[in-house]
Amino acid sequence: MNLLKFFTAGSVDDGKSTLIGRLLYDTDSILADQLEALQQSNRKNDDGTIDLAILTDGLRAEREQGITIDVAYKYFQTDKRKFIIADTPGHIQYTRNMVTGASTAKLAIILIDARNGVVEQTIRHSYLVSLLGIEHVVVALNKMDMVDYSETVFNAITEKYKTLAAELQLKEVTFIPVSALKGDNIVHESKHMEWYQGRSLLHFLETVDVEDKQSYNLARMPVQWVVRPQTDELHDYRGYAGRVLSGSFKVNDKVTVLPSGSSSVIERIEIFDQRPEEVHAGQSVTLHLKDNVDISRGDVLVNANHLPQNSKLIEADVCWMDTRPLDESITYLLQHNSKVTKAKINEIVYKVDINTLEKQSAVDFKLNDIGRVVIKTADELAFDLYTDNKANGAAILIDSRTNLTVAALMFRAVAD
Repeated sequence: MNLLKFFTAGSVDDGKSTLIGRLLYDTDSILADQLEALQQSNRKNDDGTIDLAILTDGLRAEREQGITIDVAYKYFQTDKRKFIIADTPGHIQYTRNMVTGASTAKLAIILIDARNGVVEQTIRHSYLVSLLGIEHVVVALNKMDMVDYSETVFNAITEKYKTLAAELQLKEVTFIPVSALKGDNIVHESKHMEWYQGRSLLHFLETVDVEDKQSYNLARMPVQWVVRPQTDELHDYRGYAGRVLSGSFKVNDKVTVLPSGSSSVIERIEIFDQRPEEVHAGQSVTLHLKDNVDISRGDVLVNANHLPQNSKLIEADVCWMDTRPLDESITYLLQHNSKVTKAKINEIVYKVDINTLEKQSAVDFKLNDIGRVVIKTADELAFDLYTDNKANGAAILIDSRTNLTVAALMFRAVAD
């Protein structure tokens, strides 16, 4: 059974937490003790029904303020698919939390309050979805019960959002009118909107095709460990262990080792005591090559016919995640998969006002700022552009003084 990771984004009071709660409640994914706690809670809706938003309010501050601060993950499954939901905060001061939660998602649900339509928060969340390269977007027009389930309202908002989606180059956008509070079109199809002929939200999530076709041929495996037992029984054993980031490797495939550029052929593949002929993205394996090639931790084995970029000067989008602002005078550590190298910010290209999408000149980045920089690294990096292969196109910056992650990076171009 395959897995779909998705996240939700919406303004305060758009009903994001209620929507997740409704998904869990109507799919019978709530444990008996949780359900009992819900029924005994003091938070009720106006009609006396359970406030399902409590299910995702993990922090005391969230419960008190009725907002989402931290990223909360919820798990559930149906007969057709397993799901991981990242409930991410929508406030601008928690942009870094949203980027973190959304970074591994394959689908985004953007909530719009049907009474308010497309607002600044909608633009901001949609920009982040575009930045992170999430191809599947569900625009859930919530609170349709409060606009009399009006088809006219639905059509007006969808037309306005289509203009925004075109500007941001969002690819797959699906519109679903819902009422999370009443349960319309969340798990069960609504009886109040006969004019809507599409699928319910759950039906869509169960059937949407999110297979990553782009990186199928981009076989990449960063080496995490060179296996050399050096025992009498395994005197000549030499394997390269790691997790396949993207694509597939087969026995007899030609591979290139980066950054050295050496070439060889895969002789054998091991997964514990198994000897598969082929392995795919997500599997942890040990590869054996026919030639003795100089390989160490941090090197990358790649498909010889589809080489990645190999450079020290990289243009990247950045989301700043630390309370200390970016400092061009200091040297950071850049971690790209299993490779760690020193790095400096060579140039700040621009910063984005994510409420208006305007690109502005800037001299620094502060907490939650997003923009573009040019980074110079001490060692060459074997990377793909983020648009081609997200698995090998992103990295993090670490402040060597505090050992804290200070920024998320998405590689956009070779700068030299």
